[in-house]
Amino acid sequence: MVDLSTTYLGLNLKNPLVASASPLSKNVETALELEQAGVSAIVMYSLFEEQIIREGLKLHEDLERGSYQYAEALTYIPEIGQYSIGPDKYVDEVRRLKQAVQIPVIGSLNGVSSGGWIDYAKKIEQAGADALELNLYYLATDPGLTSVELENRYINLIGNLCEQVRIPLAVKISPFITALPNFAVRVAQAGGRGLVLFNRFYQPDFDLEHLEVVPNLVLSSSQELRLPLRWIAILYGRIAIDLALTTGIHSGADLVKAVMAGSSVGMSASALLKHGPAYSATILSEMCAWMEEREYTSVEQMKGSMSQRAVADPASFERVNYMKVLSSY
Repeated sequence: MVDLSTTYLGLNLKNPLVASASPLSKNVETALELEQAGVSAIVMYSLFEEQIIREGLKLHEDLERGSYQYAEALTYIPEIGQYSIGPDKYVDEVRRLKQAVQIPVIGSLNGVSSGGWIDYAKKIEQAGADALELNLYYLATDPGLTSVELENRYINLIGNLCEQVRIPLAVKISPFITALPNFAVRVAQAGGRGLVLFNRFYQPDFDLEHLEVVPNLVLSSSQELRLPLRWIAILYGRIAIDLALTTGIHSGADLVKAVMAGSSVGMSASALLKHGPAYSATILSEMCAWMEEREYTSVEQMKGSMSQRAVADPASFERVNYMKVLSSY
């Protein structure tokens, strides 16, 4: 029997398969199905910075409306306790999920600026979350914003969040960081305990019939595994931070590749949305079968065995191999 246990963000996990942020975590019953099928932890769907700010402004507007017009208007201002704004509901859902399952629950915040909204990190911690994932889902469209300014903003936010909470923080980023290894070092220096590679930007499409820009959600495939796989293999062993691979894990083989590159865990959402929570058991079963056939005894034994520092040809991960790829076609 192979030992699938691993550690991530200081958490002892029974295996490296984690359910990443998705609508599956919005329902306690679905979360229980994920746990029963074998996932070792669940990342909550994200609470957005914009959502917190918008709800806060709406509350302020409701409380202030009419108060400067008539003194009698103060009598119809509702009690604060009657408000149940979105962000507070999120915190309640973290609490309910944590009470329902035995596996770790990781809260998720999505934002890029420092401000009052990060107080919710502390509320998520108080609700029982075992860790927190900061999702830096941001598309820089301002020509005047430099990469240095944006990355400094990210690092300041990470530092502020780490000051707010005692639970470990993981940072989920896009593949568009200019000098990713240096940024990873800065994340660790700011207090981040984990790096999740990579965020997947959803691309809008054009409706040519109505001449509108429309959202277009396309689930990931195993082919998208290659990009995070490459970078995790490059980063593993160079930086004192846990690595998590997300995007492209659809099979046991995909999860094996993630671990062999150097990931502590592999996170899956698209495969579980497509096939249902019970598919987690299939992924884990396939992983176990592969390991037993090749006489691997543990995940720890495999971890990082195909990273850049462990393979015979480290240049395979770098640009020098580009000409070999072209000539092999």
